[in-house]
Amino acid sequence: MGSRKRLAAEKRKEANKNLYVARLKDNPTSPRKMRIMADVIRGKDVDYALNVLKYSRREAAGKLLKLLKSAVANWQVKNEGVRIEDAQLYVKSVVVDGGTMLKRLRTAPRGMGHRIRKRSNHVTIIIDDKNIVNNNIEENQNNE
Repeated sequence: MGSRKRLAAEKRKEANKNLYVARLKDNPTSPRKMRIMADVIRGKDVDYALNVLKYSRREAAGKLLKLLKSAVANWQVKNEGVRIEDAQLYVKSVVVDGGTMLKRLRTAPRGMGHRIRKRSNHVTIIIDDKNIVNNNIEENQNNE
C-alpha cells in the first residue's frame, strides 16, 4: 500500500472512531417502506426518535427502534464515564440501501406467470453527541 493510501486510510479510521454505528442487514421489508420511517427520525434527538418509533404502528418502526437502541448501547460502551442523560445524542444519519431480492413466480390465468420480487434492505444508523460536535467546531475556530 502506498503512503498516500495509508495516510488516507488512517485518517478515515481516526474519523470513524468517533462514530457510533448500528447496522441491520438483509431486513425482509422493502426499502421504500423503511425509508418512510427513516425520514421521520433523521436529524432528530434520540429521545424524540425513540418515542416516535415506539408509538408508530408501522412494522419498520419496530425494527428501527431496536436498531436505534443498539446504536445508543454502542455509544455507552465507548463513553463509560458519561451519563446518557447529560449527553445530547441525535440521529446523525440513517441510510437505507436495497438488499438482495428473492424472485418468485406466481401462476396466472392462461398459462402465464407473473414475477414477484421480495425485496430486502440494509439499514445503517449513525448517532452523535451535539456537545462534542460543538466543542470540535469551537476548537477549529480557535485554531484558525
